[in-house]
Amino acid sequence: MPAPRTVLLTGAAGGLGTLMRGLLPAYGYELRLFDVAPVEGAPDAVTADLCDKDALREAVRGVDAIIHLAGISLESSFDKILRANIEGTYNLYEAARQEGVRRVVFASSNHAIGYTPRPMPGDPLIPIGTARRPDTFYGLSKSFGEDLAQFYWDKHGVETVSVRIGSCFAEPTSVRMLSVWMSPGDGARLFHAALTAQDVRHTVVYGSSANTRLWWDLTTARALGYEPRDDSEQYADKLVAEHGELDPENPDHAHIGGHFVTDPPIWPY
Repeated sequence: MPAPRTVLLTGAAGGLGTLMRGLLPAYGYELRLFDVAPVEGAPDAVTADLCDKDALREAVRGVDAIIHLAGISLESSFDKILRANIEGTYNLYEAARQEGVRRVVFASSNHAIGYTPRPMPGDPLIPIGTARRPDTFYGLSKSFGEDLAQFYWDKHGVETVSVRIGSCFAEPTSVRMLSVWMSPGDGARLFHAALTAQDVRHTVVYGSSANTRLWWDLTTARALGYEPRDDSEQYADKLVAEHGELDPENPDHAHIGGHFVTDPPIWPY
């Protein structure tokens, strides 16, 4: 697929959106920014809610592709997750369909498989086809987003790469993150590959760097042309000295979703 020129970046004011605003233009993209919060330093950004269908459709109009990062990125009440992550993502796909946009990159999450036991040393990497086991309403919304992407490919021909992101920060901040970290540079490389690969239909990939302690299989991401360059192991000595190695007897360490699995639910629903 030729590199799209204009890309709508939703969630542009968030942590990951801010990182991608700085990195993706180097790949030749002109970014159109969208967020419910004002985007600092970007007076032309669209400030609107994903449930504002008119504003969303106007933002989608004329773009070549969409990177959809917007929504609530932590656990919250079901009502809030429903509005932002489920209804909002549906509205995004409807706008894409109506305006003829044929490529979406959807920020899914490792929390779609959060109840999957983490692999122990020597175990095989977790394949992309592992059964979804969401750990929260947030993880459930990402499972919905993946199914929505499949539906819009089958029904309407809108292609999507769903990226099950681990943690994308400048550097990992916990021992768990040594396994799931995606450097900002690798994040931009993966998004670029997802935007330009041919015939993706609906492809699900894990979003991580080439970490020594990696938990999941990056085969489908590499098939897009993604070549990760970074490894979290350079931060391991410091983090292990501060926090110790992961303990399989600790419920927070036993599953892919970490503390999302064990945290109490958000009340009221």
